[in-house]
Amino acid sequence: MSRLRTPVGSHDHILGPVDAPVILVEYGDFQCPFCGQAYDEVNKVLASMGDQLRYVFRHFPLTQAHPYALQAAEAAEAADAQGKFWEMHGMLYENQQALDPESLLAYAQKLGLDMERFTREVSEHRYLERIRRDFMGGVRSGVSGTPGFFINGARYQGDFSASSLITVLQGGGIESPSYF
Repeated sequence: MSRLRTPVGSHDHILGPVDAPVILVEYGDFQCPFCGQAYDEVNKVLASMGDQLRYVFRHFPLTQAHPYALQAAEAAEAADAQGKFWEMHGMLYENQQALDPESLLAYAQKLGLDMERFTREVSEHRYLERIRRDFMGGVRSGVSGTPGFFINGARYQGDFSASSLITVLQGGGIESPSYF
């Protein structure tokens, strides 16, 4: 059974309370169409579970298949430096068909980011090491494709529809070998 090798901590992008009984970690790629589908499903899960769930997003850009995935992850991190990670996260998934550099700049502007700072940090690849840390943590945890989910530290490889995820999450985690 694959386990999450990098514990959830202050370095992560987290939604939900610290004392939530269930933690859902996603390794995602902003250009991956399956991650785009999962984005919608995870939003339904978050709305349904409320303060019973802590959701963590980690970067896993599959650059061989998705040429804009890494740039999109860098844009999300530059937005995070200005307190707008989740807003950029949503904008990127909702506009997956347009993740070219010009579009990323337009999203940053729409979010009201300091454009000089955003442009400088993205062009300097200021957050590349952080993205690589997420990626390597995923590799060590057995992630090879996206989205990669872990529920309370155990790898979940089942259907990522909201109804399937909610069933498992409300059960407190993965208990059946069929999910591995």
